[in-house]
Amino acid sequence: MTVDFEQVLCPISSHDDVITLAHGSGGRKSAQLLNDVILKHLRSEYLAPLQDSASIPVRGTSLAFTTDSYVIDPLFFPGGDIGQLAVIGTVNDLSMSGARPLYISLGLIIEEGFPIDTLSRIVKSIADTANRCDVQVVTGDTKVVNAGKADGIFINTAGVGSIDHPRPPATDRIAVGDAIICSGDIGRHGCSVMAQREEYDFATSIKSDLAPLHLIVEELLSANIDIHCLRDLTRGGLAGCAIELASSSRTRFELQQEHIPVSTEVRSLSSILGLDELYIANEGCMLTVLPQTDVNQALAIMHRHPQTKLACVIGEVTEGPGDCVLVTPFNTKRKLEQLTGEMLPRIC
Repeated sequence: MTVDFEQVLCPISSHDDVITLAHGSGGRKSAQLLNDVILKHLRSEYLAPLQDSASIPVRGTSLAFTTDSYVIDPLFFPGGDIGQLAVIGTVNDLSMSGARPLYISLGLIIEEGFPIDTLSRIVKSIADTANRCDVQVVTGDTKVVNAGKADGIFINTAGVGSIDHPRPPATDRIAVGDAIICSGDIGRHGCSVMAQREEYDFATSIKSDLAPLHLIVEELLSANIDIHCLRDLTRGGLAGCAIELASSSRTRFELQQEHIPVSTEVRSLSSILGLDELYIANEGCMLTVLPQTDVNQALAIMHRHPQTKLACVIGEVTEGPGDCVLVTPFNTKRKLEQLTGEMLPRIC
C-alpha cells in the first residue's frame, strides 16, 4: 500500500508574483523558481546537469566549480558558525563531484553597524577552517550595506577543485539495483540552529554535524569503489535529496524508515516543533549510491572516520517513475514529496 500525501509544513503566499521564503527551501517552490525563471534565461551544457558542482574541461583535465551563499541565523550555533559553514559547505559541494578541493573565493556583505570584533572572529574561523581543509582563499570582495539591509552579515563563496578520478560520481550513473548509504544520523544541523533562536531557546545538547567530507570521499575513490553518485544532505534534508536524485535518474528510491539513523534528541525536538527530521538540513552528512558489490568495502572505510561511523545502508534504487518512497516498519509505503513551504528558514 502506498500512502501519497503532500508535505505542507509551512503555509506560503498564494501569490506567485513575488519571492517568498518557500522559494529558498530547496523544495517544490525552489524547483519552480529555478525552472520557470532562472533556467528560462540561463542555459549551458555545464549548467544542465544541476549538480552541486559543474564539471568543466580545461586543457585536458576537468575542474569542479561551485558557488554558494550563507545567510544562517544565528551566526554562531552549537558545533559551528557562519565562517566554518561557508568553507565546509563549499568543500563538501566540490567533493560530491569527486573533486579534490583547492581554492575558494570569499564575498562578504556586511551590514552597517556590525561589530568589528564579531567580523574578526568570523574571518579567523574562515582562515582556520580553510587551513584544516587544506584549501586556500585566493580572492574576495567586501560590500557594506545600510543598517537593516543584511541582518548582520551574508557570505558568498565559490570553489574550484580538480577531478582526478576517471569516472567521477554523477546522477546519470545511478542504476537500478544500487544500494543507498546514509553516512550518519540526520537532522542535527537544523535542530542545533533552530534550538538557538530567540523565539525557542531550547536547552539541548544537540550539536550541528558540520564537518568536511572530502577526505572520506577521496579515500573511497582511491579504494576504487565504483561510486555512482554522491550528494550532501543540506537544504531539503535526506528526503529532498533522495527525491531530487530519483527524479533526475528516472528511478525509484526506496528508503527503509527503520534503517535511517536519527538520534533520540533530534527525534524529540522535531516532534516538539512539529517537524519531519527527513527534511531537516544537515552539513556533514551525505548519500552514497553505489553497486551492492561495493557496499561492505565502502562501509568499512566510512566506519573508520568519526564523522561517518554510523554509516549504513538505508535503501535501494529500483525501477520507477522518478519518485521516492519510505518503507515503514509495517511494510507500507509512503510517497515522499518535495516541501511546498519553508520548514526552517535561514538554516544555511
